[in-house]
Amino acid sequence: MVFSHPILRASIVAFALVSPVAAQETSLSSVVATVGNDQITVAHVLDVKRLLPQQYQTIPDNVLFPGIVDQLVRQALLAQSLDEEPAWINVSLENEKRNLRSDLVMREIQSSAATKEALKELYDERYAGPAEQEYSAAHILVETEEKAAELVQLLRDGADFGETAKEHSTGPSGPRGGDLGWFGKGQMVPPFEQAVMSMEPEAISDPVQTQFGWHVIRLNEIRDVQPPAFEEVEAELANELGNRAIEKRLAELESTTSVQRVPEDEISPEVLSTLKLSDLE
Repeated sequence: MVFSHPILRASIVAFALVSPVAAQETSLSSVVATVGNDQITVAHVLDVKRLLPQQYQTIPDNVLFPGIVDQLVRQALLAQSLDEEPAWINVSLENEKRNLRSDLVMREIQSSAATKEALKELYDERYAGPAEQEYSAAHILVETEEKAAELVQLLRDGADFGETAKEHSTGPSGPRGGDLGWFGKGQMVPPFEQAVMSMEPEAISDPVQTQFGWHVIRLNEIRDVQPPAFEEVEAELANELGNRAIEKRLAELESTTSVQRVPEDEISPEVLSTLKLSDLE
């Protein structure tokens, strides 16, 4: 893994000034550099590229390739200068190998689960059926039912809702005429939502009580919410199907494999702070 992207950046800038050499017939085992007894191959270069952040992936090959080679040469020089290898490196390598192997299995599971047929089925399940609705409404919030009832009568007699809200509402939407914008199901507290969903556009509600006080609501408009296109949510659905499949596979593996976790009263979680890998022998 590249340990210093700034070094890699400097290498890329330097090698960008070098004229590219004509490509030769190569394979993954082709040696691109030798440092002492260490051989750096094309496979090593490709592994580094795999781990680079996205902004490096778009750099032209004739610039990125020598930059990575130079980085690996620098790493080899520094690595060979280490007099004694600490024991914790083996632990780290074990973790990395475990991580790589599990990642390969997860990718395979995700790929198998997220077929076009499965994705389309989940899409239809999630978005088929009647369109959901959104509501545009405004409200006036006051402290008592009596005050709310007084305002309801005033509004039904023809008073302007926005001006009335600016004058009487104690809620944060008061200065903008009580306007709440557009909202869907589940975005408002239940009594408020139930009142809105039972109203017709341009109607004024009876007083509605919530934990915030008493509301007088005006429903402005109702509109259908169109479901997203399949392409817009395909990646999200694939991720969901993949995660389901991974959890299912993990449950199967755990049911057939002996897994024993040492209880906390035997090994305290505090070892995360009290022990150091550098003390490993």
